[in-house]
Amino acid sequence: MSVDPVVARAGALQAAERYEESKAVLAPHLAEEPDDDWAWQLLAVAHEKLGEYELAERAATEMLRITPGHVGALILLSRVLLRLGRQSEAREAAEGAIRRAPDKWPAHFALSEVLVAHATAPPADHERAYEAAHEAVRLAPHEPDAHQALCFTAVRTQRQDVAKQALVEWLRLDPSNKTAQSMYTDAMASGPDVPAARAADMYSAGLAGAPQSPMLHSGLDQATYRLLRGTRWLALVCLAAAGTMIDLFATSKDPVLRELPVPLGNRIWVLMIMAAIWGFGALLRYRRLRTGVQLNIRSLVRRGRWARIVLAQAACTMLCALLISQIPWTDRSVPEVLFWAGLVAPLSTMAYDRKKTK
Repeated sequence: MSVDPVVARAGALQAAERYEESKAVLAPHLAEEPDDDWAWQLLAVAHEKLGEYELAERAATEMLRITPGHVGALILLSRVLLRLGRQSEAREAAEGAIRRAPDKWPAHFALSEVLVAHATAPPADHERAYEAAHEAVRLAPHEPDAHQALCFTAVRTQRQDVAKQALVEWLRLDPSNKTAQSMYTDAMASGPDVPAARAADMYSAGLAGAPQSPMLHSGLDQATYRLLRGTRWLALVCLAAAGTMIDLFATSKDPVLRELPVPLGNRIWVLMIMAAIWGFGALLRYRRLRTGVQLNIRSLVRRGRWARIVLAQAACTMLCALLISQIPWTDRSVPEVLFWAGLVAPLSTMAYDRKKTK
């Protein structure tokens, strides 16, 4: 079958991603040849690539008028209708493509994409999406998009092992795909046994390859926030050291209390312990972080209300620890009040601020 030179030129322009020029070539041709189904398909693709979904729908519908049941047009129509928010019609088009070509993986991929588009869809739809994606992989194991669909649907149906395997295969087939890179980094960094500093470094390294990824930015913020939350524990350890120094934790087994005021040498010794806690627990750790993580710590403190709250709590606790340990108290009543104030400040929100960054 010979292809019209005008249509061939439009196809070449689209191959070079020059969709506006392709439209300009196709418009006068379709005015003269309104029944050229291939030209309508190319026009639909051009509109879709440019985000002109309503025009893409019209072009795909014209192609189906000329060639009823055309599988490619049905798949394209399904994608376009999904972008327009008409999910039921998009599902009908995808299912129509599967009925006409059950051996074509793009048809199963299209149905999977429609059914998994909304997280609030019924569980039966997500299960059907997983089955469609699985069939797409069976028919085309060399296609990265098929493994992408399987990864997404496996996540929605809580098949985490399948999702990880599909993600690895997707990334192997398309190593430059930013979404796959982001998901892989997030999967590795969000494990339950990954320390906050290691997770932050992994997210920062991932952002070097996919700087626009919202997933990685969010993950880096969460890891950074975990680092900031850790400063409260350092302050609490210092508070405990200060309380121990003046015997705030006397028990019935050891009822004899240290004579107040505490000697200067003891106060300096506790101060040195606190400096070592912050030096090894915060400063040295901070210096070992990637530059991107260090910059994000400062950025998150500026942007995030809870990041500032966490630091304020740590500072309040640390101030109480310094007041308890460095002032030569002659009575334990004030240090006791300071101790409980320093303890309550961080504990008041620890139970529910784990996931807060904003």
